[in-house]
Amino acid sequence: MTEKSTQQLLLKRFLLAAGTYCMVLVLVWIAILGDYFHAAIATALIGSGLLVLNQSVLLAMFVRGDNQRFADPSLTEAQVIIAIAWHTWLLSQLQAARGSLLVVYVLILLFGLFHLKQRVFMRCAMLVFLAFAGLNLLEGYHGQLVDPGLAALQVCVLFVVLLWLCLYASYVQASRHRMRQRRFALQAHQDTLRGMMRQLEDLVATDELTGLFNRRHFLRLASRELAQLSSGARHGLALIDLDHFKRINDMHGHAAGDQVLQAFAEVAAGCLRDGDILARYGGEEFVLLLPNCDAAHLVACCERLRVAFAGSTPLGNRSSGLSLSAGMTLLVPGDDLDDALQRADQALYRAKRGGRNRCSAAWDTVDA
Repeated sequence: MTEKSTQQLLLKRFLLAAGTYCMVLVLVWIAILGDYFHAAIATALIGSGLLVLNQSVLLAMFVRGDNQRFADPSLTEAQVIIAIAWHTWLLSQLQAARGSLLVVYVLILLFGLFHLKQRVFMRCAMLVFLAFAGLNLLEGYHGQLVDPGLAALQVCVLFVVLLWLCLYASYVQASRHRMRQRRFALQAHQDTLRGMMRQLEDLVATDELTGLFNRRHFLRLASRELAQLSSGARHGLALIDLDHFKRINDMHGHAAGDQVLQAFAEVAAGCLRDGDILARYGGEEFVLLLPNCDAAHLVACCERLRVAFAGSTPLGNRSSGLSLSAGMTLLVPGDDLDDALQRADQALYRAKRGGRNRCSAAWDTVDA
């Protein structure tokens, strides 16, 4: 989840809390109109105004992103403590009717149930109990309790509810911890599977006989390299065909042909740079991609391969006459890989038609 989306989620949580404040404020004014609010109307108006101001300040913090400066950007504990303070003040003004709004304490704690650590949640629950019990003790000390028995019952009921909430919060936290561990285990398992799939892809991507990339994997790599080609840069592309390969198979057998293919792969390994991509394109045909390469370097590389292969002796005395032909082209930004392969294939055809054992370029109609 991105930082922006996280901030939007925190803002929505705050707006949910602010909406709860609005509903409780409506209930307060219903209590006021029902003559259950014992303070003056001016006190109620000032309290309502301060509450709106308090929520406006918090809203501004979330909108401007100032909440991100805190260790807990959600400000959950701070919002819970503020709500407990406001609600305790409200209950102090209701006296006999306070039991009707005692349940709001539960709503306040539920706001932090999934976002507060267990010890923090229990601390907030203890604050609720001390605030309400302290309010009743203070009024009892001053002889202001209308019904001491009812007040004691309310304190006991609140204690039981808070105890249950703490136990439930502990259960929720334990369940979330188990789910988090399972998610991590599942993630580790998925990472292992992805690693195995990458290894399998690597095996599938190589030609079993030569150890080079196969045609499918080469096309995937070349397409990626071409897509990332920056303006002004060029790549070299060449199609290479081993001359008279069918004759080798017919005269010496397919095992000898396999040795010739393997010999070419070994020769090419000594002629190419790190990062150059060589693949078996099919049969006795190979394809070569040279990243960041100009025409001169491409010609030099292909000629070096041609000469080195001609000097190899995979079949001993029977290796005389080994040669290859190459068709070369350059890839530029915006080029189409199929079109480039077609250009290289046409150049290879000209090399074959010109007598084999040579390199022909798509940018020229004569042998390179």
